[in-house]
Amino acid sequence: MYFYCVLCPPQLCETHICVMSLQSDYHFEYTDCDVLGSRWRVAIPNKANTCTGLPDPVKGTQCTFSCTEGEFLDMQSQECRKCAAGTYSLGTGVAFDEWDGLPTGFITYGETTNGGDSHTDCSKNSSKCFAVLSYAVSLKKPGTVTFEYFYPDNSIYFEFFVQNDQCQSTDSQNRWMKTSEDNWSTYRVSQSAGNNVLYWRTTAYTLLGSAVKPVLLRNIAISGVAYTSVCFHCKPGTHSAKPGSARCAPCPADTFSTKGATVCHQCEQDKYAEAGAGSCKPRPACTSSDYFFTHTPCDSEGKTQLMYKWIEPKTCNETIKGAVKLPASGEKNTCPPCNPGFFVTNSTCEPCTDRLYSNGTACDKCPVGTEPVVGFEYKWWNTMPSNMKSSIFRRELTWEVAGEYVYTTPADQDSDFLMLILNVPGYRLPQSLAKDSEISELSHITFVFETMCTADCKLYFLAGYNQWNNDVVEQWTGSKGKQSYSYLIQSNSTVSFTWTFQRTDKFSIRKYSGDIAKIYAIHITNVIGGVASQCRRCALSSDKANSACVPCPRGHYMVNGTGVCKRCPANTFIRAEQPVGEAACVQCGPNTKRNKAYSACLSDCTLDVHTRAGALLHYDFSPLANVTGFHSSPRFTNKGLKYFHRFNVGLCGKEGRTPATCADSATGSGREVKGYVCQSTVVPSEIRSQSTVSSQPFLIGDSLIARQHLSYLVPLRSNCSEGTCDGCVFHLLWQSQHACPLCTKDHYREIVSACIQGIQKTTYVWQQPLQCYGGVALPAQTVSACVSLDFWLKFGVTTGIVAAVLLISISCYFWKKTRKLQYKYSKLMMDSGGRECELPTADSCAIMEGEDAEDDLMYLTKKSFFTKIKSFSRERTSDGFDSVPLKSSSSRLQREEEDSDDD
Repeated sequence: MYFYCVLCPPQLCETHICVMSLQSDYHFEYTDCDVLGSRWRVAIPNKANTCTGLPDPVKGTQCTFSCTEGEFLDMQSQECRKCAAGTYSLGTGVAFDEWDGLPTGFITYGETTNGGDSHTDCSKNSSKCFAVLSYAVSLKKPGTVTFEYFYPDNSIYFEFFVQNDQCQSTDSQNRWMKTSEDNWSTYRVSQSAGNNVLYWRTTAYTLLGSAVKPVLLRNIAISGVAYTSVCFHCKPGTHSAKPGSARCAPCPADTFSTKGATVCHQCEQDKYAEAGAGSCKPRPACTSSDYFFTHTPCDSEGKTQLMYKWIEPKTCNETIKGAVKLPASGEKNTCPPCNPGFFVTNSTCEPCTDRLYSNGTACDKCPVGTEPVVGFEYKWWNTMPSNMKSSIFRRELTWEVAGEYVYTTPADQDSDFLMLILNVPGYRLPQSLAKDSEISELSHITFVFETMCTADCKLYFLAGYNQWNNDVVEQWTGSKGKQSYSYLIQSNSTVSFTWTFQRTDKFSIRKYSGDIAKIYAIHITNVIGGVASQCRRCALSSDKANSACVPCPRGHYMVNGTGVCKRCPANTFIRAEQPVGEAACVQCGPNTKRNKAYSACLSDCTLDVHTRAGALLHYDFSPLANVTGFHSSPRFTNKGLKYFHRFNVGLCGKEGRTPATCADSATGSGREVKGYVCQSTVVPSEIRSQSTVSSQPFLIGDSLIARQHLSYLVPLRSNCSEGTCDGCVFHLLWQSQHACPLCTKDHYREIVSACIQGIQKTTYVWQQPLQCYGGVALPAQTVSACVSLDFWLKFGVTTGIVAAVLLISISCYFWKKTRKLQYKYSKLMMDSGGRECELPTADSCAIMEGEDAEDDLMYLTKKSFFTKIKSFSRERTSDGFDSVPLKSSSSRLQREEEDSDDD
């Protein structure tokens, strides 16, 4: 309690009594900020028209001052303090998360669509009425507005906009909310300081009865407002355990809390509570509506089992009197086959790949000349398909598989919408039907269903571009026997289909859980990325990426109407626009080879040409393989604008080569053409970063026909600009040294020098005029050893002398032999006594092998060398023999005896 003594003015003291003021009798507020950003704290009586002893005004905090989340401004001390446990604060923001009633400051009303300002009741004429929710707020500094919304129905128009104190609204293009793709969406927008009015507005131009889904709002938070001087208590079902909390956490299931709670309390065992509940409810006895049955996925043995499960969260009690027990699981049975277009692998069903089909067991190839009939066909429900799901606003798994069908399980409330959603990526007509302009059917969907109801149940079939933005195509009320329904799809934007089942539109909790809807089969055709259960005959065309028709192998063509493929002749390619019949094989031109894809003929930049003289010339244009560009001479338009024609040429190269490319850089369209030769118009650019800009690109040559060697030069038509007169036939003369044949050893000759001092040089020079380039390089000069004429002269003289000496030696040898023979003969003649024709018998007329010649030595007087030479010149006898003095053996013996007597 604060005590103040205040002197009242006389005129007031006559009618009022001055008393001491208690703190509970007044509260503090700040004055408006002045131009300097300052303000004063003043005390305001809680009751008007009373005179009490109030505290004096004091200088307040700066206008930009604020507390953080989890804190509040204590006006007494003008300082930030943490919120106590069980409370929370957003600092400079406010939040609205309790909607038991309309929060203070919010206003809801109806407004006519004709632009009038008067409020109206939308329940009387909703098709011409806006439903408006508004909230006025004063932002002390720039802040944000954040809220969550659920906007599932595109038949309702939903907008949010802000109007400031100058009556300026949010731009029209930013005020329309997007439909919710799945569950709740969050929207956040920035706001300026000042007074702002927030508007949420909806209207519906088409009503579909109970099928229309309303727009829902929750968790509206606004930041940038004035200071927060108090902390807010946590609402029931939430709690904050620590001081300084910015928000309260919801209590988990089977727990509860009261307002301002710091902890959540556990429910008693015979009671339950949903998440975020403020109290517990008694658990009722379990009934057959509290569980559902399903089939387990196939195990490793290919078996499945019928199982029963409680609906989660479980809220019933199975132990009290009259409660039902969960039925036991059934026996294991053989899994049903896979759906058409799928095959079994590792106890699961996998889709067949492109151009394969299946009846649910194994994948097979479509025959040549046929195409797979692509789509989705579901008739076995052991697991939910990957492109299907079931959901409800509060939980999933509202449709459950049951082997031969999929059915609706019990929901929390009978008025819930149980949705089964099928999404597909799009549609594409089969190739055999794509060119038929009379066919308007893009796809169709057919399903078989049944409903069994005791109340006014409804089954809706909706189609659209997502599960929340769709239209009701058909609806059925009450029980319906097993029947089929088909829907024709004419737009590629219709990619989402929803089956929605509602047991009743009246509020009740599991009263009609036995009312169910069953779907036995769903079949949708021509789906992109679908699977095939069969193949059909198609008009075979080229093997393109978007063609599903199975073509013949590469290098083969199909015999008309037979489905038989035959190989094309050597060095031919397949005509893209006509792969049927032998005419599909096109022979490659001279000096070209087909590519590996059998789609075109290429040049490998080499060429061999036989001349008329029989010579073989080799050409290599590899240096010209890169794309080469050149400009024409400058030209001018009628207005004097200068431009050129640019040609890009790429004539040869291996597979994967970079083709000649001409692009349009003037219009920004990004258009470009690629081929062997292309042309574009080039204009000098005034932009610094670009020297030129090009436009009007077009192809001059898109395929290579042949490469030929011309023995004559094609004359260019000088009277036609840019090498063409009609724009169709172009004459381009490309002069390059690389167009000459490759040099070979026949293009050079050798020159051998004379042998000088035993060294001889060989030099190689080109034949003139030189008519080749590259190829074999000119060999370097070689040096070798050689022999001169003086050497051979000396060698001849030496050889002659050696030969003469050898001849003389041989002559002397045979002369000596002859003398021995003469001696033998003379001796024989002497032994015969001169009698003619009576020669003594001799063993041999010559010295035989092993005979000692010393016995017959002739003891001649030793002569000098000159005497011997002289003896050669003496006269011969009349019989032609030289006279030789002989000594008989008796004379020799007599001389020996005389020698012995002397001794």
